[in-house]
Amino acid sequence: MSVEFHPLTIADVKPETEDSVSISFTVPDELRESFRHVPGQHVVVRADIGDTDVRRSYSICSRPGDDALRIAVKRIPDGAFSTYATTQLMTGDILDVMAPIGEFTTTFEPTQARHHVMIAAGSGITPILSMVSTILQVEPSTQVSLIYGNRTTQSIMFLEELEALKNRYPTRLQVVHVLSREPHQVPLFQGRVDAEKMHLLAEQLLDVGAVDEWYLCGPLEMVEDITTTLGQLGVPAGAVHSELFFDERIESIVEPDGAAEGLTETSVTIDGRTSVVHIDPDGPPILDYARAVRPEVPFACKGGMCATCKAVVVEGEATMAKNYALTDEEIEAGFILTCQAHPKGTKALAIDYDVHGGIGR
Repeated sequence: MSVEFHPLTIADVKPETEDSVSISFTVPDELRESFRHVPGQHVVVRADIGDTDVRRSYSICSRPGDDALRIAVKRIPDGAFSTYATTQLMTGDILDVMAPIGEFTTTFEPTQARHHVMIAAGSGITPILSMVSTILQVEPSTQVSLIYGNRTTQSIMFLEELEALKNRYPTRLQVVHVLSREPHQVPLFQGRVDAEKMHLLAEQLLDVGAVDEWYLCGPLEMVEDITTTLGQLGVPAGAVHSELFFDERIESIVEPDGAAEGLTETSVTIDGRTSVVHIDPDGPPILDYARAVRPEVPFACKGGMCATCKAVVVEGEATMAKNYALTDEEIEAGFILTCQAHPKGTKALAIDYDVHGGIGR
């Protein structure tokens, strides 16, 4: 996995709602290949805010081939990067950006005729927007239904773009807005996108059996609720793909002390070079220790959701507190999310960030 950041110039900062913006980057010709992406992928951005190295993961909302690489940021209370991005960033500023990563996507074939249902909440629309616009353009016989939950009409991100897509593809794109804090004459379109709402949508609007693929993006509770409900409705688990959004977290770096007792000697390999760190199995996660000796170790959410920090265990054992990103196959292959992992005991441990593995969400 490449962990190199590239300085990209901001081409435009556009307000989307009162608390969100979209940010477009100019990608120079020499980096075009590195930043080639597929719909649904994300990038990690980095900035020094208050003398702190702050990194966040944001989904790409532009289509492959667009002139600029575009992400969207929604302000979170006390969010270090989101506050900075929505209140201070301007055209011409420079941010460090990592090349696109992630497996929350699908294949695109002009001859395919499918029905996709996309379910998003809030800023979960960002990867979905890229996927919807690409599918409609590339697959002329495919149908897309988008269920999009928000609080009010004013809080809907990319509302004008979604309306434009509806007008361009009136027979192939269905957009349903579900608003939790705004009354609607049709009860189906009012409330939260949860298990109860999914059952009602299946009864009144969607032919679940005719849907080929489901894509969910939003908070953990919504994704879990909808995934469980779809299973109850007979949807195969392999047809449901999800991406989680997370709260911002402040990173901390611990100073390892190799002389202390009860520590696990851990080898960390990244970009072909190995460093050794001593980890307290009952202390912070492996990622924090690894960053103390290798600052270039990749990370973003620190919540077990984005898989940016994944590595493979090549010696010893490690356990994870949470995992919302790795598949069962990846876990069997020895992959861990280092932001959630701790050594199991004090036996020597070795992890490798350079080994690749698909996420398959």
